[in-house]
Amino acid sequence: MSEFSPSEVPDATATVDDKERLKVKRLRRHIVEWVALLVLALVVTLTLRSFVFQTFYIPSGSMEPTLQIGDRIIVDKLAVDWGTIHRGDVLVFAAPPNENCSGVHDVDLVKRVIGLPGDTLYSVGNTIYVNGQKFNEAWTHIEPLGPPAIAPPSHPVVVAAGHYYMMGDNHSESCDSRYWGTITRSDIIGKAVLRVWPLRRIGFV
Repeated sequence: MSEFSPSEVPDATATVDDKERLKVKRLRRHIVEWVALLVLALVVTLTLRSFVFQTFYIPSGSMEPTLQIGDRIIVDKLAVDWGTIHRGDVLVFAAPPNENCSGVHDVDLVKRVIGLPGDTLYSVGNTIYVNGQKFNEAWTHIEPLGPPAIAPPSHPVVVAAGHYYMMGDNHSESCDSRYWGTITRSDIIGKAVLRVWPLRRIGFV
């Protein structure tokens, strides 16, 4: 099958000028097609970044060993908008206004959900208790819990409705809800789902 339309098939009697005009016409058509494809790709990319997926860089060791300095992760925004937040999820969220542990206010933070709305939290030594039960963290984390503790058993933290208590896996080196309190659901950007850099550490979070 010919790749040319009937009007573009070179005629044996066509002049040199006619052939040149045909070439220019085909070139223009290809340019328009490529521009349209590039614009479409850009629109799709921006849409995905705005509403579905976004990449983030890890600048600190507060989530070690799960996430290390220099890691890049992909965050799923729809998992929060349309899904459910579970204890143990790793979230990226807008830093609370009073977050200033390093002397510089960070824009976004990444931590793990420890307390859900309605949970009662306290700690004894390096042990976290959720709703009166010892909390066994199913992921690799770094002890000791470190100062400050979550709260004493006599004055536990009660997570308010629509709020989440966040902590870094590197407990003693994490500036988290122990310092600046809980976050709201509206603060959450998305769930960290995949570590994509460095290549040797590619894997699900």
